[in-house]
Amino acid sequence: MNQTVVAVNGNGLTCDIVGGVARDGAFVTVTPQAVERARQAWEVVRAVAERQPVYGRTTGVGANRNVAIEDDDAHGLRLLRSHSGGAGPLMSAEIVRAMLVVRLNQIAVGGSGVDPEILGVLTDVINRWLIPPIPAYGAIGTGDLTALAATALCLIGERPWQGGAPGPRFSLRPADALAFISSNAATLGESALACRDMSELLRVSIPVTGLSLLAVRGSSDAYAVPVHEACPHPGQRRVAETMRGLLDGEDLNPARIQDPYGYRAFPQVHGPAVDAAEQAEAVVTREINAAAENPLVDVANRTVWHNGNFHTAYVGLALDAVRAALFQTAALSAARLGTLVEPSFTGLEPFQAAPGEPGSGIMILEYVAHSAIADIRRLATPSALGSAVLSRGVEEHAGFSTQSARATTDAIGAYRIALACELVAAVRALRMQGRSPSGRLGEVYARAAEALDPHVEDRPLDTDISTAADLLPRLAAYGLH
Repeated sequence: MNQTVVAVNGNGLTCDIVGGVARDGAFVTVTPQAVERARQAWEVVRAVAERQPVYGRTTGVGANRNVAIEDDDAHGLRLLRSHSGGAGPLMSAEIVRAMLVVRLNQIAVGGSGVDPEILGVLTDVINRWLIPPIPAYGAIGTGDLTALAATALCLIGERPWQGGAPGPRFSLRPADALAFISSNAATLGESALACRDMSELLRVSIPVTGLSLLAVRGSSDAYAVPVHEACPHPGQRRVAETMRGLLDGEDLNPARIQDPYGYRAFPQVHGPAVDAAEQAEAVVTREINAAAENPLVDVANRTVWHNGNFHTAYVGLALDAVRAALFQTAALSAARLGTLVEPSFTGLEPFQAAPGEPGSGIMILEYVAHSAIADIRRLATPSALGSAVLSRGVEEHAGFSTQSARATTDAIGAYRIALACELVAAVRALRMQGRSPSGRLGEVYARAAEALDPHVEDRPLDTDISTAADLLPRLAAYGLH
């Protein structure tokens, strides 16, 4: 388990840190400054609620926004119980943990007005790996109300933590109920993990492409500096620069005047995916460090603002763009795989079959890759094309960023499989050709060749694909920086 300590302060959370906590078990603390900001917001909102209506605190919610609340204790509990009704399979533990650290950081910003003591309780929950059972369905990008209401019921002891684990009991003040659940922390937590994984896979795609280029005796012309100065898109230029660095020192003897698009247009297709992923990560990072609650507590002016910061249109649209770009670059991976089964490109038997045998070799890899890419194509449908009118018509829009985050998670899993198929084929081709790259690309090849089975007789390749998929994150350091 990771013994890294993360000091949550409301303004320094990154997608990598979210991943470190959610997956690797980084230990979480909260800074005194964050506790003080939360305390001030809590005091301000209680003072404001004594002199004017505050949505969800002295009123009902949704279409009941104009209904005054007489008994705030009963109202708060009703709100948590009624809004915890999600459905479907439970969210994974890592997404729930990502949600918890994002919500912890959001409260530390000081805009929610929740009792500051909850910061210590959430910290304890994260560090003890306590997982509230949260069904996947219930949010559409305008607040993860069901997820956070279910979490609140665990905190107050009304529902058990997963596995029946004993956990802290926190007397969340009923008046703070909406303030606690007014957040997209689950959607943002999943988005942060997706951004982290996407960046990793897009980096490692470049050395995998480099191995394929060597295996088909391709040309480096497509990555030359003048080419990308002539059309200087940022991602395209960075991809080409990384390819030049990987190919530097290789004994290239191109077999053709120009290569297929999988190699020749790689910077122009992979670059947009890199740019889209970086834009998405910037958007998500901004959101996980923002005070996005409604109402927003303004400590400086000792007031509250009823607002729309809960709407995560930026996140959904950014992730939609990533998936569209990912499909394009995944399709190029499949195209390169097609060249790796072709004797005219590799000089080997069809499908890289064992010499002298009419075997199927790696034929099945194309089917697996195209199956995975078909899912990426299906998942690339923009979630932002949907909308909804809810709560008797007063909440008349939704961007479905929650669904966009979920689709991105699934698309990443599919892309990992497609890229693993290409890696298996490229390494096998180079090994059968008796060739070993040099330099940084040689290091990539050596690590992959050591992990992958060298036998070339017809056999099941499922273990090879799985091994290559697991290896990809460890090769990402050789890719884009």
